[in-house]
Amino acid sequence: MAKGERKPKVELVTRDYTIHLAKSTHKKTFKKRAPKAIKAIREFAAKAMGTKDVRIDSRLNKHVWATGIRSPPTRVRVRLSRKRNEDEEAEEKLYTLAELVEVDSFKGLQTENVESA
Repeated sequence: MAKGERKPKVELVTRDYTIHLAKSTHKKTFKKRAPKAIKAIREFAAKAMGTKDVRIDSRLNKHVWATGIRSPPTRVRVRLSRKRNEDEEAEEKLYTLAELVEVDSFKGLQTENVESA
């Protein structure tokens, strides 16, 4: 393995994260803000979970786009789940599913492991 290269993470895990979208949309063209926010969620999930294949749930996508292309939410709470790929011909054995977690306030929230039921 080359220097700086990581082994893919194997265990199936689910965690809740808060993503600060304003960092990626600040000083961006109005018509590119919501797409940049979606890309920021993808990049964050890929880095946090160690998979290239990131799938965004439709509720999360609608939440980001709810206020239009010009003003995506400042922060969003997401549940990232690393799951096995059912497709036989898939390049990667694992993928990450990003789902929306509704919260009243983002104050004091930290990354939490979620126990699978």
